[in-house]
Amino acid sequence: MEPSEVVQALWQRYQDRNWTGAAELVAPDAVYDWPASRERIVGRDNIIGVNREYPEGWSINVLRVLADGDQVAAEIEVPHVDLGLFRAASFYTVRGGQIAGATEYWTTVGADEPPADRSKYVERY
Repeated sequence: MEPSEVVQALWQRYQDRNWTGAAELVAPDAVYDWPASRERIVGRDNIIGVNREYPEGWSINVLRVLADGDQVAAEIEVPHVDLGLFRAASFYTVRGGQIAGATEYWTTVGADEPPADRSKYVERY
């Protein structure tokens, strides 16, 4: 698979709750960084575990995937029936058909109030 296909397949396998299949796409020593919460997830088992144990009620929409060689960027939307709407901007390194590492920026859509001094320049949506 091309690196972009690996990332798309990973999200599809998460959506399908195919944890064994998802694990096949993550290198055993992969490292994910989540800067917004200052968390690092080390190793395939932990990466899959975090996703597998997330409270049910979610679905995944892959909005876009862009690739430049082994570097892949993806924008993901994750609506959750109880917790709201989440978005992620994810940046992956793919080697040998597996994700070797990632940096993911997760946010809750609409959770951050914009500063008042920007109000004359922006529209809320």
